[in-house]
Amino acid sequence: MSPSVRIAVLGFGEAGGELARDLVAAGADVRGFDPLVAAPHGVESRRDDADAVRDADLVLSVNSSHDAIPALDNALSALSAGTLWADLNTAAPSVKATLVERLTGRSVPVVDVALMRPVPGNGLRTPMLVSGEGADRYAEILVPFGADVTVQPGPAGAAISRKLLRSVFYKGLAAAVVEAVAAAEAAGCAPWLRDDISAELAGFDERTIDRLIDGTRRHSRRRADEMAAACEQLKELGVPARVAAAARDLLIELRDQEAPA
Repeated sequence: MSPSVRIAVLGFGEAGGELARDLVAAGADVRGFDPLVAAPHGVESRRDDADAVRDADLVLSVNSSHDAIPALDNALSALSAGTLWADLNTAAPSVKATLVERLTGRSVPVVDVALMRPVPGNGLRTPMLVSGEGADRYAEILVPFGADVTVQPGPAGAAISRKLLRSVFYKGLAAAVVEAVAAAEAAGCAPWLRDDISAELAGFDERTIDRLIDGTRRHSRRRADEMAAACEQLKELGVPARVAAAARDLLIELRDQEAPA
């Protein structure tokens, strides 16, 4: 561990605050700024983004996807050559690419950091998938402080791309469960549906993925009708059919693709 490494944290919200606290506890020299949240104990509070990064070796931008580019713009005038800019926001790959463009010619490498688990409760040990020009150096700096970092080969945007693809499944699954259970509660059979969902998820393996993809395409006509009926039932139960309607529309599209010309 190198105690001389100076780390700036931009954003002391749920994620940034916990990361900053863990870095301080691990012996890091931390400074930072957040316009709304006070700096955690042990973090040197700075007056703005530019002031926070002016003497930093590593910058952790942990605010929001909407603030990822503004945070860099606000700090740009004070960034020194050799400083590492790490963006930990869950933003689109194009946003990460824009950060790289903004820093072209400034000798400030960008690290795309995808936080693969919730930070609360995990802190610095939250698994981080990182890519970009500065990925290896990011790992060299933070791993000695206890960070869990995996380098993903590729440019900035490669790491967050994998997280977002994963999110399509996990967040989509969560949305489907929320909608289905709400409808089951309205229908008076929530305990049954909860048990059924649990049993199905417990049986998932690699073959399940192929079965779901192949079956969806092969049986798109019948399943489109089934999901149309499900949407009607949710409407009758007073539950908005958002996920069910999306599934119906996808199945209709697949059905029409398979229809003879």
